[in-house]
Amino acid sequence: MNRWLAIAAFCLAGGFLIFGATTLRPFGEPKRTEMDDYFNRFSQPEVAANNAVTAIVFDYRGYDTLGEATVLFTAVTGVALVLRRLKK
Repeated sequence: MNRWLAIAAFCLAGGFLIFGATTLRPFGEPKRTEMDDYFNRFSQPEVAANNAVTAIVFDYRGYDTLGEATVLFTAVTGVALVLRRLKK
């Protein structure tokens, strides 16, 4: 019974992978949206950033980036506290 369950799970996972691979867009042809055009057009005049990715990460999504940095800092601090050596 366990062998048939493993085979069924393997076939199901393989089917999902094949379906995903066959429905991908061709390489180099991303789906364009209105937001893409907005960021490409206005990132330089609004935030004076030559790189649109930099403008999005540090200006348009600044609070989100600050939150991610806070979570990362908290995680590193927690791991450091757990793994520290205590003096006797």
